[in-house]
Amino acid sequence: MITKEKALDTLNEMPSSFEVEELIEKLIFIEKVEIGLEQLEKGETVSNEMLKQEVKEWRK
Repeated sequence: MITKEKALDTLNEMPSSFEVEELIEKLIFIEKVEIGLEQLEKGETVSNEMLKQEVKEWRK
């Protein structure tokens, strides 16, 4: 989940004129990165080898 502070920081970094979609895309990206970092801290990751094995399974 993104914080209000992070959202406001992102808004303040935007140019004085921008498309709303640009802001939304940036906020979604930041949220996805935050979620990924939380998963990393919790050990909820998949190794490269496990991912390669999963991809091989998809191809069958």
